[in-house]
Amino acid sequence: MSTGRHWADLGESTSVAGIWLLYAVYRCCGRVPFRLCLYPAVFYYWLARPRARRASAEYLKRVYRSHGVFAAEPGPRQGLRHFFCFAETLMDKLLAVAGKYPPSRLRFEGHDLLVPDAQSGRGGVIVTAHMGCLELMQVAAGWREDFSITILVHTAHAQRFNRILHRLNPMARVRLLQVADFSPVMVMMLADRVAAGEFVAIAGDRVPVRGGRVAWVPFLGHLAALPTGPYLLASLLECRVYLLSCLHQGNGYVAQVRQLTAHVALPRASRDDALTAYCTQYVAWLEQCLCDSPYDWFNFFPFWNQVPHARNST
Repeated sequence: MSTGRHWADLGESTSVAGIWLLYAVYRCCGRVPFRLCLYPAVFYYWLARPRARRASAEYLKRVYRSHGVFAAEPGPRQGLRHFFCFAETLMDKLLAVAGKYPPSRLRFEGHDLLVPDAQSGRGGVIVTAHMGCLELMQVAAGWREDFSITILVHTAHAQRFNRILHRLNPMARVRLLQVADFSPVMVMMLADRVAAGEFVAIAGDRVPVRGGRVAWVPFLGHLAALPTGPYLLASLLECRVYLLSCLHQGNGYVAQVRQLTAHVALPRASRDDALTAYCTQYVAWLEQCLCDSPYDWFNFFPFWNQVPHARNST
């Protein structure tokens, strides 16, 4: 159904040295000098990465054509803004984990939905997306001292960024865990974490690196492959499923939690249809988030034209 490459095959060009340099500039001089250093770096990246540039343009045009979020068809100026938003968000991720991000710039809504699970010692699955700054949950975690989240990531490239986060704050309650697939051992480990009151967050907008199932659902006016793994995982763990966004608003962010379902029901006779229904609900939520903050979606690869290393579930 598609002819592109899988997102995991596209590689990662993030420079760890560059991240530390920009972080040092920010810590020593503040956000204005940081932005002055950031502009030429982002502009160079935008010019040197045509695949990412085209993917950004495709996404921005599709969110405009399906929801009219811009005054006119987006062009290079909006594309550059998309890249700048990603770069600044990367810095905010580091500040959040290091405990340097001002709590006053984060509004946390819906966290009361998590309280019953946290108080009972039973965690849950949080389905999110590659948007905004999820690491700010480290700041939001202040509402409950024993609140902790493991964010599952599908690429080993994230291990480098995870090492940076660990150096900034070894005691962080937001952790990244690299997962290639959901083996029985991995599921058991996650089950233990959920049983201990921890929340497991997984992106619902990237197909599996290998194995697994996908559902094809309309997204921004075009069919897209979305993973069914988050809902299969929640079914195995027998826990609630929540949706989490953390998007720019004003000079800060707003994090919002919503419950998707109290129980993932997958009837044997209509299992695929049920999984597709959960993916469709997820997409409806995701599109609303992108209407509210269109520059906050960070999938810089041909999203609608990738080859999923997975089986269709429909």
